[in-house]
Amino acid sequence: MTQDKSYDLKELLSNPINDEYGAIKISGLASDSRKVKNGDLFFALQGVLKNGADFAKAAQIAGAAAIVSEVNVDGVSIPQIIVKDARDALSHAAAIFYPAQPETIIAITGTNGKSSTVDFLRQIWAACGHRAASLGTLGAITPEGSVNLGFTTPDPISLHANLEDLAQRNITHVAMESSSHALVQKRMHGVKLKAGGFSNLTQDHLDYHETMDSYAEAKMLLFTDLLPKSSPAVVNADAEYAPKYEEAAINSGLDLKLVGWRGNYLKIQELWPKPASQRVDYRFENKTYPVEIPLIGEFQALNATMAAGLALSLGEKPENVFKALTELRPVKGRMEHIGQTKEGAHIFVDYAHTPDGLDVLLRAVRPHAPGKIILVFGCGGDRDKTKRPKMGAIGAKHADIIIVTDDNPRTEDAQIIRREIMVAVPQAQEIADRKTAIETAIKMAGAGDAVIIAGKGHETGQIVMDKILPFSDQETAIDYLNANGGQIV
Repeated sequence: MTQDKSYDLKELLSNPINDEYGAIKISGLASDSRKVKNGDLFFALQGVLKNGADFAKAAQIAGAAAIVSEVNVDGVSIPQIIVKDARDALSHAAAIFYPAQPETIIAITGTNGKSSTVDFLRQIWAACGHRAASLGTLGAITPEGSVNLGFTTPDPISLHANLEDLAQRNITHVAMESSSHALVQKRMHGVKLKAGGFSNLTQDHLDYHETMDSYAEAKMLLFTDLLPKSSPAVVNADAEYAPKYEEAAINSGLDLKLVGWRGNYLKIQELWPKPASQRVDYRFENKTYPVEIPLIGEFQALNATMAAGLALSLGEKPENVFKALTELRPVKGRMEHIGQTKEGAHIFVDYAHTPDGLDVLLRAVRPHAPGKIILVFGCGGDRDKTKRPKMGAIGAKHADIIIVTDDNPRTEDAQIIRREIMVAVPQAQEIADRKTAIETAIKMAGAGDAVIIAGKGHETGQIVMDKILPFSDQETAIDYLNANGGQIV
């Protein structure tokens, strides 16, 4: 990261500042009082549970040079600048404080598939000869390795600092996830986007957005507020909410490009599942391109199609893009093939944690599983409770054997969460300990069966109360296979 920076306060804020405050030297930005250093500008943001203004005194004690807030804060003696929108002010200041950005940045929003899509696009760009990176749930992935960022879309300070760091390391292309929380909270304002994409919209985060309409409008901000006019807006034409995003793109003056089975820009003509891959025939610019993608599950083909559409929309040569699709590697925790038992059962780990995500996952697995589908899953605590019985019903519909277990219970009673799932699937086995549940599922699997461990994907911890206990679905499955004569991919 860039060090030893200093700006006059008036350079960082767009609203008028009196001369007395304008020349104050600012050496850093902070929105968390625990991270304030001497000379920082502290932004007192209104959060879901806490108000940043309540921590202004702590920021002053830690050395903040001034405070930006939407309300006057009593009891602090350092300068206060009152603004209409502190979050917007923070993003604006972060973009000025860390001005360097890679030349080409695209953002993808949607409920499912963002992590895979940005990683696939990173791989496509790399195959086309660019120094590329991806930012999202899996962290920052660069040619030199990966770094955990903590959020799907990090706060503006971290985001712009990371973008500047990538630019200084000669990264020219970045694909990033854009979460609904980040869009509403204006974390991405100030990012210079070249294109954007919408994958799909299904039930999730209603504990925050409350209604699907509100959730949809939050995602739509990428098209209506962030993308420059005439820039490509790539939309999965097969998504239920696609027409709304198509309309938003057109009304915002964007270059709408539809991809998928109903695509008019990049169209899927045919798809044939194979044991460890799938053949896809694409239609692009009046020419057919047969491509064998080394991933299983139709939803992964759709993610790859979105990534290809974004690359093509920014001018990559089609022969390079389609060749890159034949060399894609799966993303950690996204339909990740772990290995097989000595009896011939295959083990997969996936992040599916929504009703639609689980439905898509299980339907995608079926053509590749001639035997039984054995499903292990749970639901997170302190999150949308209405999806629990829905996910139970989806499991009952598509899986042959179900084990309901714990998945980040947080502050809720884990037993109650399991019971709320099992209302819709009373025939399921209930095994609270996730390690035991996974081992039980693999142990019962036979030739041709598929064991699907869903919900945590790439995560390496189990959240119980306020603690994160080390846990990995992948490591649990690998340990069992190694101890019982299985093979690891």
